[in-house]
Amino acid sequence: MLRVIAGELRGRRLRTPSGRTTRPTADRTREAIFNILGERPCGAWVVDLFAGSGAFGIEALSRGAAGAVFVENDPRTFAVLQRNLAALGLLDRSRAFLRDAIRGLGFLAAGGFRFRIAFLDPPYGAGLVLPAVRGLIAAGCMEPGSLIVVEHSAAESLPESVGPFRRSDRRRYGDSLVSFYSSML
Repeated sequence: MLRVIAGELRGRRLRTPSGRTTRPTADRTREAIFNILGERPCGAWVVDLFAGSGAFGIEALSRGAAGAVFVENDPRTFAVLQRNLAALGLLDRSRAFLRDAIRGLGFLAAGGFRFRIAFLDPPYGAGLVLPAVRGLIAAGCMEPGSLIVVEHSAAESLPESVGPFRRSDRRRYGDSLVSFYSSML
């Protein structure tokens, strides 16, 4: 089980899906990412693509985010995500969608969602990072000055920029890299 690192829900446990279909981000890595983000989540809407247990979006909510949208495509994992949101009393500040995080992200903008931060933690080695980032850009749901945080395999090379987003930072945590892409708009 994972735990919420800081904020109003600090120490609360998160259920994780059983089996090998998901790879939860270690508490230590999430803590490092949120230390880098600092106060940026406060008052922001965030999106957690490939949400799994919802750990990134839930951590942002615990640290003062105004709201979070979770997108997960596996029905079993989605059920765990919904249980986490309900158990933590976050249903009024979140929306969860059982959808593919690559295809048709236009529903986010159509729903009026605009995000300051996007968290992406796709399955390693599946080639999903760039299509997901491009999908977010095409959907038009990222605010000017927004940030996309991508956890990916250290073996996966990502470009310096994708559309109007340029990599502003990259950190290594074991076999994982976390790339931060900042909007140039």
